[in-house]
Amino acid sequence: MTLPDDSAVVCSTSTVDQTRLLAGAVAGLVDDGDLLVLVGDLGAGKTAFTQGFAAALGVDAAVTSPTFTLANRYEGRLVVNHLDVYRLSDLAEARDLAIPELLEQGVTLIEWGERILPALPNDRLDVRITFGDGDDDRLIELRSVGDRWCGLLEELRDVLGPWVGPQRVFG
Repeated sequence: MTLPDDSAVVCSTSTVDQTRLLAGAVAGLVDDGDLLVLVGDLGAGKTAFTQGFAAALGVDAAVTSPTFTLANRYEGRLVVNHLDVYRLSDLAEARDLAIPELLEQGVTLIEWGERILPALPNDRLDVRITFGDGDDDRLIELRSVGDRWCGLLEELRDVLGPWVGPQRVFG
Protein backbone atom coordinates (compact mmCIF):
# COMPACT_ATOMS: atom_id res chain seq x y z
CA MET A 1 0.00 0.00 0.00
CA THR A 2 1.26 3.48 -0.82
CA LEU A 3 0.48 6.67 1.04
CA PRO A 4 -1.83 9.28 -0.46
CA ASP A 5 -0.05 12.12 -2.24
CA ASP A 6 -1.09 15.70 -2.88
CA SER A 7 -2.61 14.89 -6.27
CA ALA A 8 -5.11 12.26 -5.05
CA VAL A 9 -8.53 12.40 -3.43
CA VAL A 10 -9.83 9.14 -1.97
CA CYS A 11 -13.59 8.68 -1.63
CA SER A 12 -16.07 5.95 -0.80
CA THR A 13 -19.64 5.27 -1.84
CA SER A 14 -22.10 2.67 -0.62
CA THR A 15 -24.65 2.69 -3.46
CA VAL A 16 -24.62 2.95 -7.24
CA ASP A 17 -26.59 6.20 -6.91
CA GLN A 18 -23.88 7.67 -4.66
CA THR A 19 -21.25 6.73 -7.25
CA ARG A 20 -23.32 8.51 -9.90
CA LEU A 21 -23.74 11.59 -7.66
CA LEU A 22 -19.98 11.69 -7.00
CA ALA A 23 -19.36 11.57 -10.76
CA GLY A 24 -21.87 14.37 -11.23
CA ALA A 25 -19.92 16.50 -8.77
CA VAL A 26 -16.76 15.92 -10.81
CA ALA A 27 -18.64 16.82 -14.00
CA GLY A 28 -19.30 20.27 -12.58
CA LEU A 29 -15.57 21.01 -12.94
CA VAL A 30 -14.95 19.86 -16.51
CA ASP A 31 -14.51 21.83 -19.68
CA ASP A 32 -13.97 21.11 -23.38
CA GLY A 33 -10.86 19.03 -23.90
CA ASP A 34 -10.82 17.32 -20.51
CA LEU A 35 -9.93 13.64 -20.24
CA LEU A 36 -10.86 11.15 -17.53
CA VAL A 37 -9.28 7.70 -17.45
CA LEU A 38 -11.50 5.17 -15.68
CA VAL A 39 -9.79 2.14 -14.14
CA GLY A 40 -11.40 -0.79 -12.33
CA ASP A 41 -12.29 -4.44 -12.54
CA LEU A 42 -15.34 -5.68 -14.43
CA GLY A 43 -18.46 -4.52 -12.61
CA ALA A 44 -16.62 -2.02 -10.41
CA GLY A 45 -18.72 0.92 -11.60
CA LYS A 46 -16.94 2.61 -14.50
CA THR A 47 -20.12 2.83 -16.56
CA ALA A 48 -22.18 3.91 -13.53
CA PHE A 49 -19.65 6.70 -12.99
CA THR A 50 -20.03 7.73 -16.64
CA GLN A 51 -23.83 7.67 -16.33
CA GLY A 52 -23.80 10.09 -13.40
CA PHE A 53 -21.18 12.24 -15.07
CA ALA A 54 -23.15 12.49 -18.32
CA ALA A 55 -26.45 13.15 -16.52
CA ALA A 56 -24.87 16.08 -14.67
CA LEU A 57 -23.86 17.51 -18.06
CA GLY A 58 -27.46 17.34 -19.28
CA VAL A 59 -27.25 14.13 -21.31
CA ASP A 60 -30.76 12.69 -21.62
CA ALA A 61 -29.86 9.58 -23.61
CA ALA A 62 -29.30 6.23 -21.92
CA VAL A 63 -25.56 5.86 -21.28
CA THR A 64 -24.37 2.31 -21.88
CA SER A 65 -20.96 0.69 -21.98
CA PRO A 66 -19.40 0.94 -25.44
CA THR A 67 -17.55 -2.37 -25.01
CA PHE A 68 -18.45 -3.63 -28.48
CA THR A 69 -18.79 -0.31 -30.31
CA LEU A 70 -15.62 1.14 -28.70
CA ALA A 71 -17.07 4.66 -28.55
CA ASN A 72 -20.35 6.42 -27.83
CA ARG A 73 -20.99 10.15 -28.15
CA TYR A 74 -23.62 11.98 -26.16
CA GLU A 75 -24.89 15.55 -26.47
CA GLY A 76 -25.38 17.66 -23.35
CA ARG A 77 -24.03 20.96 -22.02
CA LEU A 78 -20.76 19.52 -23.32
CA VAL A 79 -20.29 16.63 -25.70
CA VAL A 80 -19.45 13.47 -23.75
CA ASN A 81 -17.20 11.00 -25.57
CA HIS A 82 -17.34 7.60 -23.83
CA LEU A 83 -14.78 5.01 -24.91
CA ASP A 84 -14.12 1.46 -23.75
CA VAL A 85 -10.73 0.14 -24.82
CA TYR A 86 -10.98 -3.26 -23.09
CA ARG A 87 -10.99 -5.13 -26.40
CA LEU A 88 -8.04 -3.31 -27.99
CA SER A 89 -5.02 -5.52 -28.47
CA ASP A 90 -2.28 -2.90 -28.98
CA LEU A 91 -1.46 0.80 -28.95
CA ALA A 92 -1.78 1.09 -32.72
CA GLU A 93 -5.50 0.38 -32.38
CA ALA A 94 -5.72 3.07 -29.70
CA ARG A 95 -4.13 5.59 -32.03
CA ASP A 96 -6.78 4.71 -34.63
CA LEU A 97 -9.44 6.01 -32.22
CA ALA A 98 -8.31 9.60 -32.99
CA ILE A 99 -8.29 10.58 -29.32
CA PRO A 100 -6.64 13.98 -29.97
CA GLU A 101 -9.54 14.86 -32.27
CA LEU A 102 -12.09 13.70 -29.67
CA LEU A 103 -10.47 15.97 -27.11
CA GLU A 104 -11.06 18.97 -29.36
CA GLN A 105 -14.78 18.86 -28.63
CA GLY A 106 -16.27 17.86 -25.33
CA VAL A 107 -15.00 15.79 -22.47
CA THR A 108 -13.74 12.22 -22.95
CA LEU A 109 -14.03 9.32 -20.51
CA ILE A 110 -12.07 6.16 -21.33
CA GLU A 111 -12.87 2.92 -19.55
CA TRP A 112 -9.84 0.62 -19.19
CA GLY A 113 -7.72 3.63 -20.17
CA GLU A 114 -4.71 2.33 -18.23
CA ARG A 115 -4.22 -0.11 -21.12
CA ILE A 116 -3.40 2.73 -23.51
CA LEU A 117 -1.74 5.34 -21.28
CA PRO A 118 1.21 5.86 -23.67
CA ALA A 119 -1.31 6.99 -26.33
CA LEU A 120 -3.01 9.50 -24.00
CA PRO A 121 -2.17 13.09 -23.09
CA ASN A 122 -0.46 13.72 -19.78
CA ASP A 123 -3.18 16.12 -18.63
CA ARG A 124 -6.05 14.09 -17.24
CA LEU A 125 -7.96 12.89 -14.21
CA ASP A 126 -7.37 9.24 -13.37
CA VAL A 127 -10.33 7.60 -11.61
CA ARG A 128 -9.67 4.19 -10.01
CA ILE A 129 -12.77 2.37 -8.75
CA THR A 130 -12.36 -0.72 -6.56
CA PHE A 131 -14.76 -2.96 -4.70
CA GLY A 132 -15.33 -2.23 -1.00
CA ASP A 133 -16.47 -4.59 1.73
CA GLY A 134 -20.21 -4.56 0.96
CA ASP A 135 -21.81 -5.53 -2.36
CA ASP A 136 -22.35 -1.91 -3.43
CA ASP A 137 -19.44 -0.32 -1.56
CA ARG A 138 -16.83 1.31 -3.78
CA LEU A 139 -13.53 3.01 -3.06
CA ILE A 140 -12.78 5.70 -5.61
CA GLU A 141 -9.38 7.34 -5.96
CA LEU A 142 -9.22 10.42 -8.18
CA ARG A 143 -5.68 11.45 -9.12
CA SER A 144 -4.85 14.72 -10.89
CA VAL A 145 -2.26 14.38 -13.66
CA GLY A 146 -0.94 17.45 -15.46
CA ASP A 147 -1.35 21.19 -15.06
CA ARG A 148 -5.10 21.53 -15.63
CA TRP A 149 -6.22 18.91 -13.13
CA CYS A 150 -3.57 19.78 -10.56
CA GLY A 151 -4.86 23.36 -10.81
CA LEU A 152 -8.37 22.09 -10.03
CA LEU A 153 -7.32 19.90 -7.12
CA GLU A 154 -8.65 22.14 -4.33
CA GLU A 155 -11.99 22.53 -6.13
CA LEU A 156 -12.06 18.77 -6.68
CA ARG A 157 -11.50 18.18 -2.96
CA ASP A 158 -14.27 20.65 -2.14
CA VAL A 159 -16.91 19.07 -4.39
CA LEU A 160 -15.95 15.55 -3.26
CA GLY A 161 -16.11 16.41 0.44
CA PRO A 162 -19.27 14.37 1.14
CA TRP A 163 -17.54 11.19 -0.08
CA VAL A 164 -14.00 11.64 1.20
CA GLY A 165 -12.67 8.65 3.17
CA PRO A 166 -11.60 6.16 4.21
CA GLN A 167 -8.04 7.32 3.62
CA ARG A 168 -6.75 4.43 1.54
CA VAL A 169 -4.81 4.48 -1.69
CA PHE A 170 -4.77 1.57 -4.06
CA GLY A 171 -1.52 0.11 -5.34
